Amino acid sequence: MSEILREIEQRGLWFEEFEQGVRYLHRPGRTISEADNVLFTTLTMNTQSLHLDAAWSAGQPFGQRLVNSMLTLSTMVGSSVAQLTQGTIVANLGFGEVAFPHPVFHGDTLYCETTVASKRLSKSREGQGIVALAHIARNQDGVIVARAVRSVLVWREGAQP
Repeated sequence: MSEILREIEQRGLWFEEFEQGVRYLHRPGRTISEADNVLFTTLTMNTQSLHLDAAWSAGQPFGQRLVNSMLTLSTMVGSSVAQLTQGTIVANLGFGEVAFPHPVFHGDTLYCETTVASKRLSKSREGQGIVALAHIARNQDGVIVARAVRSVLVWREGAQP
């Protein structure tokens, strides 16, 4: 057996590594199943018939159940974690400009990407910075199904306890 030269632990980016205008493509995609939608919807106490009742939804404008938009948002943000914020985030500060321009249906596959919109050092928290991340989710046909801008507080390299 050969000698281990070094170990690398999966992590996100330190504040210094975020570069405005860089786009990250998060792969693999994630196909959303009926089970995913029903489980998420019921776990979050959302009783909306549009997500749970196939017969009722068949008579609505889209003719079928829609994937819960909060599942879409969660999947979009979650797909970015390993690449951008795993172990380097201090806090999720908030969301702005959240939109769902096209519905997601059972069986759709989400492909997500994130662009660094801006970054600045924190004025009140030494060793930390604020990064604005513009997230986009597209379905398997390339149609944008979700957008959001998320602000995160991240550690500067070497400042994490």
